[in-house]
Amino acid sequence: MHKPPVVLSIAGSDCSSGAGIQADLKAFSYFGTHGLTAITCVVAETPNKVVSIHPVPPAVLQDQIKVLLETYQIRAIKTGMLYSKPHIVAITELLEQQPIPLVVDPVMVATSGAHLLKEDAVEAYVSRLLPIAQLVTPNLAEASVLLNQEISQLDQLADAAKEIGSIYNISCLIKGGHLPAAEEQRIDTLWHDGKIYNFSAPTVEIDSTHGTGCTLSAAITANIARGLDIPDAIKTAKDWVHSAISESFDFQSPSGHSVQALNQLRPGALQL
Repeated sequence: MHKPPVVLSIAGSDCSSGAGIQADLKAFSYFGTHGLTAITCVVAETPNKVVSIHPVPPAVLQDQIKVLLETYQIRAIKTGMLYSKPHIVAITELLEQQPIPLVVDPVMVATSGAHLLKEDAVEAYVSRLLPIAQLVTPNLAEASVLLNQEISQLDQLADAAKEIGSIYNISCLIKGGHLPAAEEQRIDTLWHDGKIYNFSAPTVEIDSTHGTGCTLSAAITANIARGLDIPDAIKTAKDWVHSAISESFDFQSPSGHSVQALNQLRPGALQL
C-alpha cells in the first residue's frame, strides 16, 4: 500500500472549522497527504468575529512539535497563527536545524479585523522564522508590515515580493485578494529563484473570505510534499482554492443570520 506524504501544520484552531488547523487538515486530506497538527492557540471564532483567544503554553507547543518530529518523516511544514514571540522562538528552536521545507503564512489579522499577533511577534518573525523558511505567503496588509510601507495596488506586488524575497533569501508569494474591488482579476505575485510569476483568477464576489489564506498555504504545503516545485504547487493550490471560493455556501444560524463558508470539502479528493 502506498503511504501518503506526511505534512505538519503549526497554527491556531478555529472552532468554526473555516480557517486554522481545521482548514489545513481539509486541504491536506484533499491533496492526498497525512496531516499532523501542533496547536498554538485555541480560538473561539466564526467567519464574522473572534470572541476569545487562549494561547497554548510555548513549552506544550514544543512538546507537540518534538514528538511529531521524532515519530514521523515529515515532508513539509506550514505555520499559521503563531500569536507571540515566545511561540515563534519555541518553534524556531526546533525547526532551524531541520532540512524540511517550511511555508510561513504570517497570520496577523483575521478577516473579521481582529488582531491575531502580539506586537513583539513581528520582530521574531523577521529575525527568527523567515530566515529558515522556503516560502512566505503574506496578504497585502502583512506585506505592508514586513516592509514597513503600504502595499495596496497591483503595480506594487512584483517589487514588494522581490524585496521581501531578497531580504530573507526566500520565495515570496504576495496574495492580491484585497486589491481594489474594481479589479476583475485577483492577482497573486510570486518571487522565486530570481523570477516573477503571476497567478490570476476571476474576482468572485462573496461576503466572507474567512480561511482562504490558511487553505491556500496548506494546499501549497501539501503539494510541495507531493514533490511539486514552488510555482507548480502554488498554481495547483490556487486553482483549488478559487473553486472552493466560487462554490462557497451559506449556513443559517438559529437566530436566522447567515454565515458563509468556503466549499473546502470537495468531491473526488486527489489520491497519489
